Amino acid sequence: MSKNTYYTSLGGLPPQTQLLSGKAVFTTAYAVIPKGVMSDIVTSLLPHWRETKAWIIARPMTGFSETFSQYIMQVEPGGGSDNPEPDVRAQAAIFVVEGSITITFEGEEHALRAGSFAYLPAGAHWRLHNTSDAVSKFHWVRKAFQPVEGLDAPPAIFTHEDEHEIAMMPDTNGAWGTTRFIDPSDIRYDFHLNIVTFEPGGIIPFMETHIMEHGLYVLEGKAVYRLNDDWVEVEAGDFMWLRAFCPQACYAGGPGRFRYLLYKDVNRHPRLW
Repeated sequence: MSKNTYYTSLGGLPPQTQLLSGKAVFTTAYAVIPKGVMSDIVTSLLPHWRETKAWIIARPMTGFSETFSQYIMQVEPGGGSDNPEPDVRAQAAIFVVEGSITITFEGEEHALRAGSFAYLPAGAHWRLHNTSDAVSKFHWVRKAFQPVEGLDAPPAIFTHEDEHEIAMMPDTNGAWGTTRFIDPSDIRYDFHLNIVTFEPGGIIPFMETHIMEHGLYVLEGKAVYRLNDDWVEVEAGDFMWLRAFCPQACYAGGPGRFRYLLYKDVNRHPRLW
């Protein structure tokens, strides 16, 4: 199997000679935020974070995608936070794509490197620091936890992609599979953050249309993705943001693997307003 890679080239500013045409688009059903627009001028500074900047690539929006926010965080050596999460309702999933970080949870330090995953329950106090001498980058997904009477709160998870086999979809001859960091049968969790892998030629062979919202960040390779009425070519570093029921499909034409980090909300009744 190929060595896993994770796209991390962010920031800077295009030259004045660059053409303005591109594939960034925001529709009522989906958005595409290509890597070329994730420049330094769209970053945010966050309270209680030191030597850190964030690309906020998804946030709850009424009438669009309403369940989650997703950040790409860049933490310089010595940076981090003793109070990273301001909302006691928010649970977190973190996936490291470059360098290393240390998360302190319930008094125990957890060293994470590229390919590491962490789940941090709502209401938990945790700290995150870059104690190395190199820049670290990670994805941070935040979602308000939906408790259910009679269900225990989900526990924290610290793991690495190397510790998980790819679960291949049936009847695909190994062309399409998912790496799951959270057990899909564990109903205590109300969202998942997975890695989806397509070998060259792999496809989603139908137009998925479902209740789950998605954030899809391309970690490796390129493909053509069907989003509602449109075929969109995407590559490593691009982000797709899909509202519920947006029809979607994929054709991974190669030449290499196509992989993306996938958020989806699961295991709960729809909220009735």
